[in-house]
Amino acid sequence: MSFPRLLSPLHIRSIRLPNRMIMGSMHLGFESAADGFARLAAFYAERARGGIGLMVTGGVAPTPEGSFGPDGTVLADEHGVADHRMITQAVHAEGGRILMQILHCGRYSKHRELVAPSAVKAPISPFTPREMSEADILATIEAYGRTARLAVAAGYDGVEVMASEGYLINEFMAPRTNKRTDGWGGDLAGRLRFLREITRKVRAALGDKLILSVRLSMVDLVEDGLTAEEVVAAARAVEAEGCDLLNSGIGWHEARIPTIAHTVPQGAWTWATARVKAAVGIPVAASNRIKSPDMAEALLARGEADLVSMARPLLADPDFAVKVGDGRAEVINACIGCNQGCLDPIFSGGSATCLVNPRAGRESRFRSSPTKASKRIAVIGGGPAGMSCALEAGRRGHAVTLFEAGPELGGQFLLARRVPGKEEYQATPRHYAFELAAAGVELRLGREVGVEDLDGFDQYVLATGITPRALNLPGADHPMVVGYDEVLSGRKAVGERVAILGCGGIGFDVALALLGETEPFDAAWGIDRSFAHPGGLRPAAPPPSPPRRIVMMQRKPDRPGAGLGKTTGWIHKAVLQRRGVEMLSGVTYLLIDDKGVHLSLNNARHVVEADTVVVCIGQESRRILLPDLAALGKPVHLIGGARESARLDALAAFEEGTRLGLAL
Repeated sequence: MSFPRLLSPLHIRSIRLPNRMIMGSMHLGFESAADGFARLAAFYAERARGGIGLMVTGGVAPTPEGSFGPDGTVLADEHGVADHRMITQAVHAEGGRILMQILHCGRYSKHRELVAPSAVKAPISPFTPREMSEADILATIEAYGRTARLAVAAGYDGVEVMASEGYLINEFMAPRTNKRTDGWGGDLAGRLRFLREITRKVRAALGDKLILSVRLSMVDLVEDGLTAEEVVAAARAVEAEGCDLLNSGIGWHEARIPTIAHTVPQGAWTWATARVKAAVGIPVAASNRIKSPDMAEALLARGEADLVSMARPLLADPDFAVKVGDGRAEVINACIGCNQGCLDPIFSGGSATCLVNPRAGRESRFRSSPTKASKRIAVIGGGPAGMSCALEAGRRGHAVTLFEAGPELGGQFLLARRVPGKEEYQATPRHYAFELAAAGVELRLGREVGVEDLDGFDQYVLATGITPRALNLPGADHPMVVGYDEVLSGRKAVGERVAILGCGGIGFDVALALLGETEPFDAAWGIDRSFAHPGGLRPAAPPPSPPRRIVMMQRKPDRPGAGLGKTTGWIHKAVLQRRGVEMLSGVTYLLIDDKGVHLSLNNARHVVEADTVVVCIGQESRRILLPDLAALGKPVHLIGGARESARLDALAAFEEGTRLGLAL
């Protein structure tokens, strides 16, 4: 497929963008580290080298109270300019272009000094903000101008004003959070005044040559959010004040509707961007769940946007744009929307990387260099750890043979593709298969390897993964008892009444798979594309009758799913609850017989009637070959599930394999 629109250049002010691909703003979590700016410089330089048309940094606060938290990034005086210049110089040396995003968190700040237009506490924050006085408001507008001038001094190609997703400017715009009765609230003109004044101030600070982007919420997805007409009015207001580019934001962080997780259909929000594009004369960028060049080209062709903003796809593959330009789009390392390496760590106080690309965020640390002495290396196991180790070792010049008992690469990772919403996961083993071939790694698939197959190698990497933990309970050998791997692989049929033992990630995946195809997204989550009501919301449609009665249970007294991903776990729980899945905590399993699972709960005996009992109680490392390999007297490395089986963790497995491959 060709991509004439995606690859067409665009001039904005004095700056020429070579294509229509933007890397959208994303907080990376290492901004405040001792080497944070050096890491940022390496991160953005690699993506500039990869051909992306324009990048936007993570949010930089104009004032301390507007920062993410006590260690948030602030640019309020000249002392920070030199740090930021490290980023711009690195990007410009690679021929790239980059904007600095100015972001005041408002009531989303994670410290006690937070401020907002009104003293309305956010449901996702422990603190109630202080209502800003008029003096506070005027000082904040001046601070935006000052930070924009500092961004110019640091060498940025412009700035982006963050006015979406429930942060301070968005809080002024929406009746949900702006209860003021003075000139900064009330009617739409009053609620948009803060946005207009900031846009005007920043435009003046940038001068005539640099880019001013405004990230505007195209649909708020919260009660008392903006109406469709108000969103358009906001877009026209910033256009009138000198905005050059509108970037799309979708939803507020407190919205109870998923916007970017793998459960969200690709391109789910382009309708909201298209509505705004039709109303303004400046370029508009679409965002959220646009991960393939085919989709990007199609939406540009339909006239729904002028550019496409992607963040996580550029974590997964920094060479995304250059591969599109070189006609190699099919070898892009696709983002799978899992959030496990990027957003989950960020919202838990960590730093971002990428499950399918462990080098993301570690560019200066994960450096690959040719080996000085090529070795013959056997990697046993073609799951995440084995694939990533074999790839890095092969790229460095080792003679690598990768053994996998299954007919294809992927290991336990392949089970995810049977879970509705996770079909994209199958793209990762496909990508690794291509890259392994390009690196000269020999693949031997389709049969269990024995020690007799491993003669003549210099080193061994045991990446044989895990085996599901067996159930130790009277009746564990009953014909109705099956393993999660047997269900997700389709090897065992499942009845109409299902008991799932275990409420971790695997248990949730099994329940989702047994419910079958997902509901239409808009109907299930109450999204109104006609935008007839503020926030773009409507009542969710009644759920369809579930194909099975499912009861999940766990021994732990914690809430079921407590260990799921920070940004996706709540989605899975909401789906299962909507579909009538029952969840029990603090149970004691007693036995299994023809009736089902006998258990004790709250000191009373119960029977969960079942036709099928699915065991999801953990894993054990699979190390069958370890004694024989150790006896050969050659170095043996244990990685992934074969080393640590506490939980299935593809993020750790990909990273561990990459580290070892770079070190062998």
